[in-house]
Formats: sequence, C-alpha cells, structure tokens
Amino acid sequence: MSCNSCSSDIQTKPNGCKSNGGCSSEGCDKLSVFDWLANMTLPTGQKPFNIMEVRFKNGRKHFFKNVNNLPLAMGDVIAVEGSPGHDIGSISLTGELVKVQMNKKKVAIDNEELIKKIYRKATQKDIDIWTRAKEKEIETQRRGREIILRLGLKMKLSDIEYQGDGNKATFYYTADERVDFRQLIRDLASAFNIRVEMKQVGLRQEAARLGGVGSCGRELCCSTWLTDLRKVNTAAARYQQLSLNPQKLAGQCGKLKCCLNYELDTYVDALSKFPKPDVMLNTDKGKAVFIKMDIFKELLWYTYKDDRSKWFKLNLEQVNEIIELNKENEKVTSLEEFDAENKDVQTKVDFENVVGQDSLTRFDAPKKTRNKRNNRNKNKNKKQQGNSNTQRKKFPQKKDDQSTDKTINTGNNPPQRRKKKQPQGQKQGVAKNQQQKGQVNPNKNNPKQTGKTQQNKQQGGDNKGVKKTNNQGNKFKNKRKKNKPNPPQNNENNPAKND
Repeated sequence: MSCNSCSSDIQTKPNGCKSNGGCSSEGCDKLSVFDWLANMTLPTGQKPFNIMEVRFKNGRKHFFKNVNNLPLAMGDVIAVEGSPGHDIGSISLTGELVKVQMNKKKVAIDNEELIKKIYRKATQKDIDIWTRAKEKEIETQRRGREIILRLGLKMKLSDIEYQGDGNKATFYYTADERVDFRQLIRDLASAFNIRVEMKQVGLRQEAARLGGVGSCGRELCCSTWLTDLRKVNTAAARYQQLSLNPQKLAGQCGKLKCCLNYELDTYVDALSKFPKPDVMLNTDKGKAVFIKMDIFKELLWYTYKDDRSKWFKLNLEQVNEIIELNKENEKVTSLEEFDAENKDVQTKVDFENVVGQDSLTRFDAPKKTRNKRNNRNKNKNKKQQGNSNTQRKKFPQKKDDQSTDKTINTGNNPPQRRKKKQPQGQKQGVAKNQQQKGQVNPNKNNPKQTGKTQQNKQQGGDNKGVKKTNNQGNKFKNKRKKNKPNPPQNNENNPAKND
C-alpha cells in the first residue's frame, strides 16, 4: 500500500517524497514488508544473512543469493540470474526477516534451483535496456490478443512481463479449460523475435497481479497484503446472515470475496448460544416458526405457522425459556405477552444535531414574513397620528375674523342670530353626515353668504384633504332654485336680535 506522502497533484507528481514511486522505504509497491530490524545491529561475530528478496513486476518476488558479498541495501536496482540471460529487479527485503519469509513460503536455504545468484548492481546501460523493454509490453499485449482471436482459442491474455535484457517475455493467461497453444507460441515468437513463456494463473492470482479497488472503496487485499488465498464457501455467508446474492458476494475476480472469512470465527462463536432455526415454539395459539435473527443484539423473530401476518420479536433468554418449557410438555399462552416486553423505548439523544449539520439552509438569511411588515406599518401610522395630535395641542389653530362668526346687518338682509361655537370635531362630523345624506348647503341660495364663505376659504387657505360635498344630482336642483324669484321676507314674523 502507498504511504501518505505519495499523494499526487494534477501533474501526477508526488507531493511528499517526489521520487515517483521509487522510494527507498518501499512504501509504494505491492505486498511490501516493513523491515523493523533495519536499525538493529547484529551480535558480535555474526555475519549478515546473504540471501535477499528481489521484487519484479506486479509483486512477483524471488530469493537471490549475494555470492560476491556486495554492499547492497533495500531499494537498490540489481542484475540477477535469469533463464536464460539476466533480469533486472529491486531489493525489497534484507537481513533476518528474509528467513521468516522463506519459512513462510517453504523455500529451503540449500535449494540451488530456486535460489539463484546476484550478478551486480545495475548499470545505466542495463536500466536503459530494461525501460525500453517495459515500453513494449502494452503493444505486445494488444497484438497477442489479436493472434489469440485469430486462432480461436478460449483463453484470456491478462498480462505480459519482459525480462530485463529484453530477450524473453512471459505471457500470463487465464482459461477455464485446457488450451493447446503450440501454434500460438510459434506465432508469437515469429511476430516479436523473442523467447516466449506461457504461464497460466487463476482468477484470484490475476486480480492480485493487476490490482484494483474493491466494493469497500479500498485497494484489493490480495494485491496489498494478503498472500494466503484460502477457499471461501457460501456457508460463510449463511453464518453471517447475508443474502446469497452472487453479485454482492463476488469480488473483482468473480469469486467469493476473501473478506467473508475475516469475521467468520466471531459469528460461529456467537451462534453457539442460539437455538437451531428448525426448532418451533409450542403455544396455545399454535406453533411458532423462526424467521430471522440479530446475532449481536441477541434478538429473534418468530411468527405463527398458521397466521404469518405478524412477526414477534423475542430475546434470546425468552426463546430459551420457552424451549425448556416445551421440553417439559408445557405450553405458553401466546407470543404477544413476550413481544409486549420488547417494545423499544425512544430515548432522546442529546448530542444529535447540536451544530445544525443536518440543515442545508443554516447559512441562509431568514426570510421576513409579511405579518411583521404589516404590524410595523400599523405601528408607524399610530405614531404619526399621535405626533399630529400633540402638535395640535401645542399649536392651536388661529381664529378667523368676526365675519365668519357674526353676520353683517345690512338694510337688505334681515338681522340673524349669532351662531353658536361648536368644537372642531363636531363640525367635521356634521359635515360628513350632510355629505352622506346628500343635503345642500343653505348658503348657496344666498349669494352674499356664498361670497363670504369664498373669502373665508381664501383667508384660511385651500385644504387638500376636503372632499366635495355636492353630488351631480344636487347641482341641477340648485340651478332650478336660483331661477325662481325669492319670496318677500317679513321682518315682523322673523324678528332678529341685534347685537
């Protein structure tokens, strides 16, 4: 697995070590091993272990012996013995931990066939030939697949690896049946002018070599740390109460996922306390059949055999109690009594949604409602009315001339009584009532009084908020009255008080 410092930017260059995956810590390669004995010194008189682990393409590793006692360290590129020629690889592990890896893979120290020699450190010329050979792999794989399709062979060419000297190539393939590829080897050797080696691998080994990302979002276990590929059965899914859906249980290789074996022992230990699923519970209402279970919460669901409309949730202790009673030929009244005890009590969680992370509009400004605006406008109007009333009290209106309150006695007009003073509010109320009823102002019939009122209007100023009191219908009536002559007035019948 890669280390944290090898995160790349847009230009695919690591931000941390900036060695493009060839760091000496060997943290960017597949199936890497951490040498926790690297900083420890050997006891006096003991020689370092002269066998080293060398890694090649896609996690392929072999053990090689340092015959010439070269000063080598982890990460060095070396030239090793090939068949035939030489190959180029990098050292992945040295020291005493190599013995542990050899015991794990069951490789004997004295086995000369499996343990080959280290020639030298790779020169610049060796590295240039090696890089040119690696560049040919993609094109060789494409043309190789075309040849396989032309021959009609039922096989899949998954990967190609060139040897360090460029004289040999290994073709990795998968096939369900035995394949006769003798003609294929001739065609490939003549097409690329190299020695050809065919190697069949399984589906799991293919996924381990190519790598990938699993359904969990992490790199495949077989390509990062898992080397012991064990068999996985559907029984592992049944023990863990998983649905037997092949699309969900299968991995990148098409086989059952290796991670099904990781927690299998824990589930098997927990299931030892549970009764078998084929055990039925005897009640007065009838027999109850097992439906499902929650292993870690120790809950089981049962339903009546005759009526499956409702499921009843029971604890493991309750189920074991009912089974013991049934063994003594005793029956339980019903499962409803036990199910009533298992009703979940809703508990409030104090730490839920403390910061408001569930709200998507927590940063938006709250919208103002219209009711608040209307209330504000009403309050403003009330304040304005209150201010106007206070101004009236402070600054009362000036009284008009006596001509508005008193009538002038002339020879033509009879003397009239003095008008009584009325409050201003009453005057406005009387005027409004007259307007509603449609009454005509009596001063309009008398031309002199109308002239006086016009003078008063000019003195007092034009009031903008005053409405017209006369309707259109009243105008026609006033015209008729003006045309008629005024009857003679008797001063005797209408005596007037002189001031």
